[in-house]
Order: sequence, then C-alpha cells, then structure tokens
Amino acid sequence: MLSGDQDLPDGIGMARLAWTRLPTADGAGAGAEGPGPVPASPSSAGYELFAGGVESLDYEVIENYAYREEQAQRSKFWVPYYVMLKWLFSLLIGVGTGLAAIFINLAVENFSGWKYAATFAIIQHSYFVGFFVYIVFNLALVFSSVYIVTNFAPAAAGSGIPEIKGVDTHGILLFRTLVGKIFGSIGSVGGGLALGKEGPLVHTGACIASLLGQGGSAKYHLSSRWRSHLMWRVFFTSAVVAVVVRSAMNWCKSGKCGHFGSGGFIIWDISGGQEDYSYQELLPMAIIGVIGGLLGALFNQLTLYITKWRRTYLHKKGKRVKIFEACLISLVTSTISFVLPLMRKCSSCPQLETNSGIECPRPPGTDGNFVNFYCSKDNEYNDLATIFFNTQDDAIRNLFSAKTFHEYSAQSLITFLVMFYSLAVVTFGTAVPAGQFVPGIMIGSTYGRLVGMFVVKFYKKLNVEEGTYALLGAASFLGGSMRMTVSLCVIMVEITNNLKLLPLIMLVLLISKAVGDFFNEGLYEVQAQLRGIPLLDSRPKQVMRNMSAKDACKNQKVVSLPRVSRIVDIISVLRSNKHNGFPVVDRGQNGESLVIGLILRSHLLVLLQSKVDFQNSPFPCGPGILNRHNTSDFVKPASSKGKSIDDIHLTEDELGLYLDLAPFLNPSPYIVPEDMSLAKVYNLFRQLGLRHIFVVPRPSRVVGLITRQDLLLEENGNNVTTELQSTSVRGQLNGKMLSGSTHLGHPLLDSIEFAHVNTFSFFLTGITGKPQT
Repeated sequence: MLSGDQDLPDGIGMARLAWTRLPTADGAGAGAEGPGPVPASPSSAGYELFAGGVESLDYEVIENYAYREEQAQRSKFWVPYYVMLKWLFSLLIGVGTGLAAIFINLAVENFSGWKYAATFAIIQHSYFVGFFVYIVFNLALVFSSVYIVTNFAPAAAGSGIPEIKGVDTHGILLFRTLVGKIFGSIGSVGGGLALGKEGPLVHTGACIASLLGQGGSAKYHLSSRWRSHLMWRVFFTSAVVAVVVRSAMNWCKSGKCGHFGSGGFIIWDISGGQEDYSYQELLPMAIIGVIGGLLGALFNQLTLYITKWRRTYLHKKGKRVKIFEACLISLVTSTISFVLPLMRKCSSCPQLETNSGIECPRPPGTDGNFVNFYCSKDNEYNDLATIFFNTQDDAIRNLFSAKTFHEYSAQSLITFLVMFYSLAVVTFGTAVPAGQFVPGIMIGSTYGRLVGMFVVKFYKKLNVEEGTYALLGAASFLGGSMRMTVSLCVIMVEITNNLKLLPLIMLVLLISKAVGDFFNEGLYEVQAQLRGIPLLDSRPKQVMRNMSAKDACKNQKVVSLPRVSRIVDIISVLRSNKHNGFPVVDRGQNGESLVIGLILRSHLLVLLQSKVDFQNSPFPCGPGILNRHNTSDFVKPASSKGKSIDDIHLTEDELGLYLDLAPFLNPSPYIVPEDMSLAKVYNLFRQLGLRHIFVVPRPSRVVGLITRQDLLLEENGNNVTTELQSTSVRGQLNGKMLSGSTHLGHPLLDSIEFAHVNTFSFFLTGITGKPQT
C-alpha cells in the first residue's frame, strides 16, 4: 500500500509529472504547499454558488468503487427490469399529471362560474352590490393563493419553468411545493389575475415526476436529464395525460362537473374557419409578426425591470408586503374589468346562423360569446364585457371564433389590449403561481383580431376570418416573448386543429422571433438570468470562439484536498467556502502533487455524517473496508435540500481522525486542454450536462487513439465487460505491464495508487463554467 509520501512506480516519466502538478496561488507550476487545500479567492467568480441556493445538477456518472462494484453485481435480468420500471413510472407520471390538470381546471372553472353567476344575478338589482361581491370573490381567491405561497410553499411562486430546466433550486420539487402550486394556481387564476396556469402545470408535472419517478433518486436511480432516447417515454407520458384529460372532459359533458363548461383546457378548434388565403394577405400577416416581436421584447424588458425593483425594494420587506401587493393588484384588476365595460355602449345582436351554436346574448353566468352587461335591451350585448367577463380560456375561444364578424369594435379591442398588457406586466413576478402562456395568447389574439378587422375592411373579401388573424397574433406574441419557435408551432397547430394554418404560423413565428432577438433574450432566459439560474443557450456566444478555457479560469484559485485528509481540515474547507466540488491530490515520485480525481461536497457530507470510514492512520486505507457504502448512499434526496455542514456533529476525538477519499471520488472527470476554445468547452457542458471540467496544460504524450470503430463492441456474455475491466486495471507503460502488490479484487485502488491511468493525472489550473455549483 502506498502512502501519500511514497513514490510512484517506475515507468512514469518526468513528462507526465510536468503536467500533473498543482498550481500555486500565483499560478506557478509548483505544488501549492503540498497536498493541502489552497484558499479560494473571494473574487473567484467561477466558484461562487448561484443566487438563491441554485445549484447545477450532477448528471455525470461517478465511477468510484461503489459504482463499479454495484455494476459488477447486477444480473442479466437487471436491464429489462430497469426498462420496465422506467416505463411504469412514465405511466404513473402521466396519470398523476393528468389528474392534477383536471383538478386545477375543474376548480378554476367552477370558481369562475360561481363568481360570474352570482355577479350577474346581483347586478340585476344593484350594480354596486354586484361590484362589491365581484371584488370580494376575486380578493378571497387571490389572498388564499398568496397566503399559501408565502407561508407554506415559497418555491411555488412564479411559473417554475426556469427553475426546473436542468438546475437544482432548493425546495423547487418538494411535496409542499406541489400542493402550493396546485392550490395557489386555483386561487390566482380563479381570482381573475392577468396570468395563466399552463406554466405552473409544467412545474406541477415536474414535482410529480420527481416525487413518483425518482423517489429522490436514492431508490430508483432515475436520471432527469433530457436525452434523445427519452423522446418515446415523453411521448408516451403525454399520450397518457391526453387520454386522462379527454376522458374527464367527456365525463363532464353530462353536466356532472358544475360550471366546467368547455373544460378550461386550451383546446380551441377553429377548423371551421378560414380555408384559404391569398398572397395579398402575407403583408398584414408579416406585420402581425413584427408587432408580436416588438410587443414581446417590450414585455420581457418591462417585466425584467419591474422584477428587479420588486426584488430589490419590495419583497425584502417580508411576507406581509407580498400579500398586500398581490391583494392590491387583485383590487385594481377587478375594478378595471368591472368598470371599463360600464363605459362601453351595448351593440345589437348580429344575425347569426341557426346552426352556429352561438346564442346572443348568452345566459348570465355561462361561458360563450355576446355577454349582456349593463345593456338596456334584451337583444344587446357588451363586446368589452364579452372579453372581461369570461375565463381567459373562454375569452380566447371567443376571439378565435369564426363566423362572428363585427362582434368586437376596434375601440374595445384597443382598450382591452392596453389594459390587459399593462396588468400582465405588473402581475408577473408577484408571490403567486403565474404562467404567461395563456395571457400571451390573450394579448396576441387581441391585436391579431384588430389586424384581421382591417384586412376584412380593406380587402373586402368574404373568405377572410378575423379569428384566423387572432390566432396568428397569438403565435406572434408568444414567438416574440418566449422565442420557442418549433414547440410553439406544434402547440398552436394542435390546439387549433387546423393544419392548413401551419405555413402562416411558421411565418409569423420566424418574423416575431427575429425581431425579438434583436432587442433581448426570451422571457424564461431573462427571468433565469435574473434569478441566477445557470441556463446555457443552445449555442455559445461569438466572443467565446476567441477565448480559451484558460481565459475563463485565469482568476481562480484552486481549493483541493489531500487523498488522506484530517477530518478537521475537511470541516474547515467546507465551512470556509461554498464550493461543491474539490480536486483530490496525492504525492508523486518527487513529492509533486498529482490530481487523482474530484469529490463532491455532498459526498463529503455523507461520509462525515456516517463516520464509518474514519481512521486513525494518516495512510491510505486497505481494500477490505470498502463495502460499507453503495451508490444510493450518495444520492441527493427528492427534498432538494440535501445535507448541510451544519448537520454534522463531531467530537474532539473524531475531528483528529483521518478519511481516505480515494474510494469515493470520481477518478475520471472530464478534462480539456487549457488552449481549447471556450466555445468547445461550452458545447461540452451543454451537450453532456456537465457540472465540472478540469482545465489542464496540453499533455506531452499520447497513450492511445479511440475511433468510432473501437466503440462498436459486440456483447458476448460477459466477455466485453471482462475485457474492459482488465484494460482499465492492467494498463501498460512503455510496453511493460505493471506488476507488484496489486489488488486484483479492487482495480480502482490500483489505478489510484499507481496512477498509471491517464485520466488520473491532471494539472489543475482551474475549473470552468461556474463549476463548483
């Protein structure tokens, strides 16, 4: 057994050792005062923990001894069992998400139905009393939402989409967050605020998937990183959700669901609308795309400014301020939606086709077109109240509706556009579950219908439908705000059930995204940046192509741990900084520090809490005590809290003991040469889902070259596994096989102790890409 001060076996030349020395604090090539930890610089931005307790997720497989031992013990039936288990959990996730969606929509539709029915019944006698009831109803729902979020589930605020895109935000997937998201969405959306429930539904599905499918990953070891082979399971889960939702909608058509109406789901069938379009219409459609890009970019910028102000000055004052803010916005929203329709004159009901299924005016408290509000005659309707006195889903269905020419006046649409746009900007960022998908469709469909009215009047063509232009307007605003062109295109075609509109939707989406990209980034990217969430774009910045990996970490100072560390030193390192990964070093032939791997902060906390691996000797441990842990011991629980250094309680005697880190570290982390372009490093992080990368000087020799052909191995029983294991164990240097006191039962320790595998020798100059988060 080699100690930390013993020499390495012969065969490792000085060329190898030259690029495996740790740098000093000044960046020199000499060791940093032996293998001890190097203090981190406070200005070392790459090591800082992201704001708000946000951490990157660990998708890299840590091939330590526990992992390799577990892999070796798996039987041939493990793979089919694992596949069936993943499909089973995909089914359960789909059913759970579908049931959650049904419950939320059922509650929102019924609360809205009761609210409008009571309001319309009371205003028949007194508009003032009806106004009071309307405000109180909305205020009670919004108060319940903000109270649940601020006092029970703070992580349920907002849409939740930026927080679940590849990062670990503390508390974002808790069970209480799931409960707060569901009931908070019911209160905020049912209370009439200018926000939607689709974003919160995405977060809800993520919570269900984490709680059901992963169980904290400790039991089932299911990874949540997006990979191409997940497509089929995602498709299957989506199909299950669709079946569950459709079944509930069909069951509710019999009237068993109260005011469920059309279901509250964003399914607006406009297949009976405009069948064809002419080249003359392409210009106004392009104008819709430009308007969507401008308004979408402005929306992103305004919400960014307001959110910054809200976080800096308002929300720091405590929960009561958050509750007061949400209730105040509810009062303003209710007042505007009730008072503005009173200022509009009613219009006579148009002549409708007998088989259209549209009634004018519609009965009070029911969903549909043509609302009779403050009208002197029974055959009149208020076009502005038709938009305000409906749920957002029903209002959009009205705006998309075909064969309803002149249902809305230009003045009413402009009034609603200005007011709802302003309310959406102010409401976004409050302490309630809030999505922007449906509000974005509301805004876009309003100015889209305005353009459609102009086209009908200017071109005087009978086959032009205002509802078609409302759809294009909705697509343009979403493209200008969210910038998700492909997914939005598919979504808009699906929810409208009209494939003929696909080319037009593509046109307005491309134009709106191009215009919006000229000014700023997408809504979720802007909000993620504001929250300190490390989301990487699909491609690197152009400036990164002129930078090297060394440039990204030149101001960093490495904090490392020796292979055999004193417990008190580990505690000191964990308390003195917030790093989440530490290089582990050992002594080389001439006393140089050699990096043998990377150990995570969470793994150190597990070892410190268990205490079973503490030892009295300052020398490396023997192989006989390595069976005390398996991979599940080191997996972070679903609570997203994990362990903290404050949870570790040690006695004075225990602080003086030692811990050999070799069996628990990642012996083969990803490395890049220091002169690699930062753009290539960026793509590695993006495509492999990495959390840390070691930056090293360019190696002086090559031990082999792997091509694709080398990876096309045919499985023949256990031959392939045996061959790969023997290759990693034996190693060959200068044509000679390593021999001596090797541990045949523990090849990993041989690799660490003799340092004859290339991936165990690193010259660590830094870690790129905000690594230790």
